[in-house]
Amino acid sequence: MYDVLAEVVRNGFVESRHYGSVAGLAPDGTLAYTRGDAGETVLPRSTTKPFQALACLKAGAPLDGERLAIAAGSHAGEDFHVKTVEAILADANLPAGALRCPPSWPEDEPAKAALIRAGEGESRVRMNCSGKHAAMLAASAARGWPLDTYLDPGHPLQQVVEQVTADCAGEEPSPVAVDGCGAPLFGLTLTGLARAARSLVLSRDARPVADAMRAHPEYVGGTGHPNTEFMRALPGSVAKGGAEGVFVAATAEGHAVAVKVIDGSPRATTAIALRALAALGVDTTPAGRLGTVPVLGGGRPVGEIRTTEEGRT
Repeated sequence: MYDVLAEVVRNGFVESRHYGSVAGLAPDGTLAYTRGDAGETVLPRSTTKPFQALACLKAGAPLDGERLAIAAGSHAGEDFHVKTVEAILADANLPAGALRCPPSWPEDEPAKAALIRAGEGESRVRMNCSGKHAAMLAASAARGWPLDTYLDPGHPLQQVVEQVTADCAGEEPSPVAVDGCGAPLFGLTLTGLARAARSLVLSRDARPVADAMRAHPEYVGGTGHPNTEFMRALPGSVAKGGAEGVFVAATAEGHAVAVKVIDGSPRATTAIALRALAALGVDTTPAGRLGTVPVLGGGRPVGEIRTTEEGRT
């Protein structure tokens, strides 16, 4: 049974409701907050990028700083993102054509408009997953593994990704699917996903990824991106959203939350995660402006998307 996690309110009328589940962990790792079914298996989508980045590090990819942050992120395709992805590839003596993610417009609207004005089109390097793909190629090149098949679930790198994911989550990933970018995607329970997020901030092996994300949040998302703004508002935290309404966050102390909105909409996931962290005892007031989303009418606010009390079904 799912809970009502958020409501869309327009001029005082509840127009829509977002159902889903939340798993929240206390710093000692105990499951201390739940909404809906915290044990349900979900496809974590891009919330797994930090663990994929960790796997690339373990496999030998020479990544740190901005390069490690963009490997763990879903960048907006801004020019500084593209330069960083191209630098990862150049150091591995690889062209942008080696990327196997699909061509895409940048998610950043000013960057997209500039490309259109210049007569350019979609490209793989502008796709929000290109940082992860560049890191996978860099790791494969460092180990002498095949480059053309780096997205095959049987590829040595993807086997490392699966093992790292299992170690971080404390459970065996299942099922194995294909993500939107073409990379293997390993299913986890929502509680396992929260454990994985907690491991980012507490595990010595994973700390380099968390530190890169926290030091360079603009490479995890981009200008004005919710993930970027979340980490800036709550220093020491890590946050990563994914497609189909998935979101994870963890604090430096080890509080961790994983969110799944069952209709797949991401518009309330940040606010839901903040409510869960607050219930776990985290002071989320510095991120208060991220706790609601305005509902517009005629271009002006006429309501909001707001989180709901526990127990709404």
